[in-house]
Amino acid sequence: MKTVTIKLTAPLQSYGNEANFDRRTSYDYPSKSAIIGMVAAALGYSRRDPRIKTLNQLAYAVRIDQPAKPLTDFQIVEWKQNRRKLTYRDYLQDAVFMVALGSEDDSFIDQIDWAIRHPHFQLALGRRANVPAGPMMTAVCSGRNPVQVLQTASWHASQFYMRQIQHHTFVAELIADAVLLPDYPSSMVKDMVVSFDQRHRQYGFCAVAVDRVSLENPYFATKDADTEHDIMNYL
Repeated sequence: MKTVTIKLTAPLQSYGNEANFDRRTSYDYPSKSAIIGMVAAALGYSRRDPRIKTLNQLAYAVRIDQPAKPLTDFQIVEWKQNRRKLTYRDYLQDAVFMVALGSEDDSFIDQIDWAIRHPHFQLALGRRANVPAGPMMTAVCSGRNPVQVLQTASWHASQFYMRQIQHHTFVAELIADAVLLPDYPSSMVKDMVVSFDQRHRQYGFCAVAVDRVSLENPYFATKDADTEHDIMNYL
């Protein structure tokens, strides 16, 4: 299997789960359906393109390298003439996620890797207004599935966040297709794409499992070293 990793970071992200007009909530991490939508946009698929369903077959995992700070915004929407309504939108602030997609079709992973860096349509992290913080960073690895890649990949949080962690390791949550974590309990989530058609969006259920990965903090040792000095030596 060949795997491509994608670093997702932006001031705001949002990955909607069950919602209504009044309140749009968000998962704590990028949902598989959201990543499929982003990949489809990068490849140039339209919302009704039948090839979108085949993207459900990609192996998927995501690691939360920097947990988000929740933000709730309110908007006044004029949904009919002279009729307004107060609605709420949930966002994820300052989060960093490492997403991994895998396939036995090596050439398709290479195609996705190129498309993410040269997208056909503008990419967004959950909503159109949530643009990525700069060019998308990707990497390709052969011979390992998404979980195996994220279990060994280095920590990608911001330096500021790393320096705040008062420990030599950081334990990151890893969410993946249940088939990639067969020894872990699984749960069903409504995250399989059936249709992105704006008139009739549909999602089916799929199984996911959760693991935790210990990541080395590269700034823990240097932080201690900076305080171990004798000021009298400077006199």
